[in-house]
Amino acid sequence: MIGSVESPANMSAPVLAAYSYCEAVTGQQARNFAYGIRLLPTPKRRAMSALYAFSRRVDDIGDGVLADDVKVARLDETRGVLARIQDGAVDEDDTDPVAVAPLAHAARQFPIPLGGLDELIDGVQMDLRGETYETWDDLKVYCRCVAGAIGRLSLGVFGTEPGARGAERAPEYADTLGLALQLTNILRDVREDAEGGRTYLPADDLAKFGCSAGFNGPTPPEGSDFAGLVHFEVRRARALFAEGYRLLPMLDRRSGACVAAMAGIYRRLLDRIERDPEAVLRGRVSLPGREKAYVAVRGLSGLDTRHVTRRAVRRRA
Repeated sequence: MIGSVESPANMSAPVLAAYSYCEAVTGQQARNFAYGIRLLPTPKRRAMSALYAFSRRVDDIGDGVLADDVKVARLDETRGVLARIQDGAVDEDDTDPVAVAPLAHAARQFPIPLGGLDELIDGVQMDLRGETYETWDDLKVYCRCVAGAIGRLSLGVFGTEPGARGAERAPEYADTLGLALQLTNILRDVREDAEGGRTYLPADDLAKFGCSAGFNGPTPPEGSDFAGLVHFEVRRARALFAEGYRLLPMLDRRSGACVAAMAGIYRRLLDRIERDPEAVLRGRVSLPGREKAYVAVRGLSGLDTRHVTRRAVRRRA
């Protein structure tokens, strides 16, 4: 359930300015995320922009050029900011213009589980420690921190439709959809991450397909079955998408359209990666803007939601 949503006319100038800043950050930096949230009504779009701006801050600390000890200190400071938000200790004219005032405001308007942002910070700290993952179960812990938590935070903004069947499982499906998006990200960025000294794919999977040597060039390791590895991970991601898409019928039309648009863009990225696995070693795989716009329109039409609903009906029959 969502509390009464404050109209723009009743918002103070500092809060409106802070929201505008967050929306600008989202529009400039969120290549795929922004296509989905454009479909939301203004209060939800602003709240999602506030979540993105705060998350962007955390990611930028982790991915920046600062020394690791400085990054750790910055993350601790950011966690302190989050604690102030959770304690209701942020004034609307707070000196932090990036996300604090609007995020605190959004948390009063929507039942956002702000602890998910603590999990995001945990995930970035795992990166700083240089953690690697032996198995998929190990990697899932990381993915749940950096992406599953974002799914659950977003669900706090979206809410579920009254009387939606199985709504008690909505957080689980939102979490699973976050895992699907993150695994797609990991596949897309495998070369870029390797150049930064990071390996996310499970060591068990790398060994199974002869890829333990890593990905430091535009061609696969000699003698490896790189295509087999990619197709294996694509199948895993598709299974996660199929499970996570069960969230769609539980959302109102525009929230469902937002989720379908964001997930649809990543599913199409998976299609491209599957067709040409080595493309991820040559550079970043992406979709042109017109294709992203098409996916957004498809989401708004409700096609994906109707497809999931029909499939659920067939399962119950």
